[in-house]
Amino acid sequence: MRHVVVPDRGTAEAWRALARSCLQQGLPPSEINWGGEHSERSLFDGEPLTRSGPVNITVPRSFVALAETVCWHRDADRFARLYQFLWRLKDAPHLMGDRADPDLAHLRAMEKSVRRCQHKMKAFVRFREIGDPQAERRSFAAWFEPAHHTLEPTASFFANRFGDMDWRIVTPEKTAIFESGQLTFGPGAPKPELPDDANETLWLTYFRNIFNPARLKVKAMTSEMPRKYWKNLPEAATIPDLIDTAHARAQAMAQAQPTLPPLRAEKARNQLAALKSAWEGPGDELAEAIRACTACPLHKTATQAVPGVGPADAGLMIVGEQPGDQEDLEGLPFVGPAGQLFDAVAKSAGLDREKAFVTNAVKHFKFTPRGKRRLHQRPDSREIAIAKAGFTPKWRASSRN
Repeated sequence: MRHVVVPDRGTAEAWRALARSCLQQGLPPSEINWGGEHSERSLFDGEPLTRSGPVNITVPRSFVALAETVCWHRDADRFARLYQFLWRLKDAPHLMGDRADPDLAHLRAMEKSVRRCQHKMKAFVRFREIGDPQAERRSFAAWFEPAHHTLEPTASFFANRFGDMDWRIVTPEKTAIFESGQLTFGPGAPKPELPDDANETLWLTYFRNIFNPARLKVKAMTSEMPRKYWKNLPEAATIPDLIDTAHARAQAMAQAQPTLPPLRAEKARNQLAALKSAWEGPGDELAEAIRACTACPLHKTATQAVPGVGPADAGLMIVGEQPGDQEDLEGLPFVGPAGQLFDAVAKSAGLDREKAFVTNAVKHFKFTPRGKRRLHQRPDSREIAIAKAGFTPKWRASSRN
């Protein structure tokens, strides 16, 4: 059994080099005891493994990205799990695409947990000024308790964002120090005594005013802002009161809303009225024009044209493709098998057919004779174009179909 020590700093890069050495020596996962700098060695551990020279081993890039993230997980078995999967992956690269693989699924869950921790760190670190505000480079400090070892991989985000000031982020295990544009890491420390922030009152006022009580969802809020972080967030002290008074504040907002529409609403109504069609709906003359239509050859073989039925001011229009055999014989839309299905669906949906205007896009039945039967045939592009022209408000009898 070989004991492999992965350092606490530069962990991802170090594990990658050590894993290469293990593969070069042909060490299977069962012969390696992975551990950190402060982990205890097993009674059966042999000599520690040392890094070897460059090793040419090819693995999918997606695994490299996965490993660089999982290395910062708090699970003590993270290095062993990564190597076990790498041992399989070297002979079967397709495993990176197998979502059903249990080893990969576990590593993906660990990756997701680390990335979530990094996201929370970026959102919840709160700096306090500890130096002279008049100095050329102002100095700040913050305390944070990450769920995983995410300070080192996340520190570059703060270095890029706050490059014009000196700062340090203290955690129980490690401290990130940024001074004069240089990022270094030191040992962890207990929570320091940080001074009050003069701008905190302004921030709390802003936080209270952007809180919308009418959209309060406590579970969603605590999912994005877990309670374990509240003790280090100044705004968290206001959250219980905001939750308790949310219902009353939402009612007050509803009662205080204006009773008259704003001036911009009148402008919007005028624009809507200008876009509304001048056609007031189908009348008796429309049905007569449909029955007299000869714009395409369909009128020659069909029994009759089938106009729509229903109230002219209906709020809902149902449009089918064309009449069927039964519709052609009776002169009414949706009375055949398709109409029976429509009636059943409409009833289950609570739709009153008598209150809807029911029609077809093409008003004549197009079919192919097969003995005594007439088989439905789709209308062609010309027939459909004529039907579309008939839907304009200024319809003409010669173009209606």
